[in-house]
Amino acid sequence: MIKSMTGFGRCEIVENSRKITVEMKSVNHRYLDVNIKMPKALSYFESAIRGELKNYIARGKVDVFITYEDLSEKTSSVRYNRQVAAEYLGYLRQMAEEFGLEDDIRVSTLSKCPEVLTMEEAGTDEEELWKELQKAIQGAAGIFVESRVAEGEHLRVDLTEKLDGMLELVDHIAERSPKMLEEYRRKLEEKVRELLQDTAVDESRLLTEVTIFADRVCVDEEIVRLRSHIGITKATLTEGGSIGRKLDFIAQEMNREANTILSKANDLEISNYAIELKTEIEKVREQIQNIE
Repeated sequence: MIKSMTGFGRCEIVENSRKITVEMKSVNHRYLDVNIKMPKALSYFESAIRGELKNYIARGKVDVFITYEDLSEKTSSVRYNRQVAAEYLGYLRQMAEEFGLEDDIRVSTLSKCPEVLTMEEAGTDEEELWKELQKAIQGAAGIFVESRVAEGEHLRVDLTEKLDGMLELVDHIAERSPKMLEEYRRKLEEKVRELLQDTAVDESRLLTEVTIFADRVCVDEEIVRLRSHIGITKATLTEGGSIGRKLDFIAQEMNREANTILSKANDLEISNYAIELKTEIEKVREQIQNIE
């Protein structure tokens, strides 16, 4: 199976009073480019997240959105710093004594002093949190890959049809090529007879001219290579995997052969077939850009 580089996946996990949602979407890209947006509380896991995603994705520009919500009733606690409170109390009593002030220190007064009472986030089990996050990532990535595979199948069918059409054009060129030589020989012979009138035509000289022309316009090698490239492309589509770069290279080679045929063509019909072939190859290359 082949995969498109366009895909989407989403998974939501609610466990241990925590809700984690992971969304993924991707578009074409030459390499793997992952952009992750997530809460600061999960930033510690970024490297592990990237490593997990590489198990599912080889190429594409992938945007990952992660949201995290702690649903527990107690997410933070109050911490009493006795040592700080004692220092404040000591200094306040010292001030009262030194300046002859009334010692009216109350608990409410002392509690308002900085750092006496502080809010402290409840501790989080990082291993447990990672297991939940990993589960959400795997769920989203699984759906993401399924969407890529489904789109990849559409691409495979479309490309196979285009390749079959290209093969027909190559067959037309192969069929037309010998006829072009026959027509050239006939026209050359008529022209020579017209010039020489009653003088006998030198068949050996005529054959030499036709042979030189045939060497100049022969496209047999290009036809053989094109058929081979088309066959390899179809086989590769069947094999599947991460084949985008390989197919792009083969398409470049096919385009090169089509250009050579067009440059050699001394026949309007073959030129038209070659132009149409180049157009189809370009369509194939555009579609290949969507394959992982």
